[in-house]
Amino acid sequence: MRLVLDTCVIYPTVMREMLLGAARLGHFEPIWSPRILEEWARAAIKLGPMGEAQARSEIALLRAAWPKAERTAQPGIEARLWLPDAADIHVLATAVSASADAIVTMNAKDFPRHLLAEEGLERHDPDGLLHRFWLQDPDGMAALGKDVLETANRLAGDGWEMRPLLKKARLPRLAKALKDM
Repeated sequence: MRLVLDTCVIYPTVMREMLLGAARLGHFEPIWSPRILEEWARAAIKLGPMGEAQARSEIALLRAAWPKAERTAQPGIEARLWLPDAADIHVLATAVSASADAIVTMNAKDFPRHLLAEEGLERHDPDGLLHRFWLQDPDGMAALGKDVLETANRLAGDGWEMRPLLKKARLPRLAKALKDM
């Protein structure tokens, strides 16, 4: 399954780590565009002067780890597409150009299912998608959750537990599934 990851699911960190961890487990092939990554870098500016620099270093690591994930929309595709928010057309164009199966986004209203279906695409919210992966691979997803929790505690100092961490990351169904960790 080939999935375009919208900026809003790549940034924040915990959601990105869970999604890319699921990709490493073989649940899907991630796809993004240079523009999606640039939106992440620009959004990180709100974290302060080092936010953008940190995002750009993480983007470099992402590109190195997933060299085939970055795709550019074919010329002219954006001109024939329409979405309620014109600023999101590039995401749809990337999905069409990459022959993706779906777009993973938190922005349901900006990616109406009927418009995506016209292009042979689906829309997935990250929580529902990750919960589905957990149903298919509970041990793999539990180990992934444990790794993400350990990293969060190492970077932020101990104190995080699985359920609050994932709920804060807007992954409540997955949080409930992994609550006993």
